[in-house]
Amino acid sequence: MINNPILTGFNPDASLLRVNEDYYIATSTFEWFPGVQLYHSKDLANWEIIPHALQRTSQVDLRGNPSSGGIWAPSLSYDNGIFYLLYTDVKARKGVFKDLHNYLVTAESMNGPWSEPIALNGSGFDPYLFHNDDGTKWLLNMQWDFRDNHPRFGGILLQQYDSKEQRLIGSIKNIYGGTDIGVTEGPQIFKRDGYYYLLVAEGGTGINHAATLARSRQLAGPYETDPSYPIMTTRGAPDYPLQNAGHGMVVETQNGEWYMSHICSRPFPGTNLNPLGRETSLQRLRWTEDGWLRLDHEGRLPALDVPAPKLMPHSFLPLPEMDDFEDSLLGLQYQTLRVPAENTWMSLEERPGFLRIRGRESLNSWHHQSMVARRLQHFNCSIETRMDYEPEHFMHMAGLVFYYDEQDYFYLRVTRDGDNGIKLGVVYSNSGKYNENRNGELCVDGWPAYYLRAVVKQQVLQFYASPDGNRWETVGGELPMGVLSDEYGGKLGFTGVMIGLCAQDLNGTYKHADFDYFSYKAGSY
Repeated sequence: MINNPILTGFNPDASLLRVNEDYYIATSTFEWFPGVQLYHSKDLANWEIIPHALQRTSQVDLRGNPSSGGIWAPSLSYDNGIFYLLYTDVKARKGVFKDLHNYLVTAESMNGPWSEPIALNGSGFDPYLFHNDDGTKWLLNMQWDFRDNHPRFGGILLQQYDSKEQRLIGSIKNIYGGTDIGVTEGPQIFKRDGYYYLLVAEGGTGINHAATLARSRQLAGPYETDPSYPIMTTRGAPDYPLQNAGHGMVVETQNGEWYMSHICSRPFPGTNLNPLGRETSLQRLRWTEDGWLRLDHEGRLPALDVPAPKLMPHSFLPLPEMDDFEDSLLGLQYQTLRVPAENTWMSLEERPGFLRIRGRESLNSWHHQSMVARRLQHFNCSIETRMDYEPEHFMHMAGLVFYYDEQDYFYLRVTRDGDNGIKLGVVYSNSGKYNENRNGELCVDGWPAYYLRAVVKQQVLQFYASPDGNRWETVGGELPMGVLSDEYGGKLGFTGVMIGLCAQDLNGTYKHADFDYFSYKAGSY
């Protein structure tokens, strides 16, 4: 059986692709670098992370991008020995305007290297490249419409792409306006039995999210909507364990079985708060006699477990629980905030066996933060690190952070409080309001090292600290994990909790902190 979600924690907008016996998924990474997280499988049930696609700032420069901007909804396709990856770089997302750029990169292997980007358009997000059986290629994306008295989601656009000239050509056609669910986006076209099938997301990425199918005998339409739309949704079922289900993409196995990847979230019971962010699940599909797709288990609610295809099991080494920072490169589980992991601010070689991070801008910055982070993927887990640090000023800080964005985070940090010595405590931001919990602060003058631990138990986060890794003290009180959620306080964010090792030097002198290891253990502690 396939147990959903297949990709836990912050893994939205999954683009699913099969090439021969290999399956690949690309997910959105927003403001985190490198861009576009990639996964590989041979059985659809077990997935391993492979190198991110966008490794260079020439492919995507995220400095200054707003939180939950950056890389939206990448899409994979393949034709004649070449992998194609399309993505949107969103530079502004608040208000009526969306400043965005759609790009295309290619590679001969999913492990890269990926090419320099080809600029496509900026009319809307969620680009997808369809390779027709006559050799032509076609770009689809939703139309963003900022005008008064017009729906913001203006339908699905189609335009031909010339791969030799590497540009769009011909007229732009609006081929599908969607249904009464509204908010039509996330297009995918595939062909079967003489029909062009258009799969779209509808309802927005929250509780009304859905996947809808339409079809036409002509690529440019008109498209007939499935009379029993949508294929899948959790709208109207607020207590179902998988919520916000939609934004699907389908694939046919080499044995003729059909599956759909899709977004979902697992909010805390009775709430819409989900600090793990939007995750990826997989559904088994079947075709009706009149040529429409349905969930194999009947109904529209996504299944928690679905039968796996009849394929050989995919074996691989999972990510390690403990990282001793012995390698010369960061592990694939890590990303950095908006900027590459460069020696100007971090190093795995200056002090072998340690990750050295040089402090730069504050946790509010959209430009030059010094943070190395990985996804929170479990409701119950323990995270630990050991840090060497000698702060000389209250402008020097370093430690362990649970980060959603600059508005919402919990930070266990070491700093110097003037003549009061070195202090270890929790600072946090709640909907942009900065707080210092002075009552729970520890005076740690003379500590030989700083062992930092965080324990997550469902809706509660508790920090701990130790001078030797044996004698532990609680730091601050219990913290509500729901604050670090995409819909907390009406935020409408798109990411999920990232657990980071970080340092700040607001004096601009690049004061460094050394981290000996990073341990992430799933389960109750």
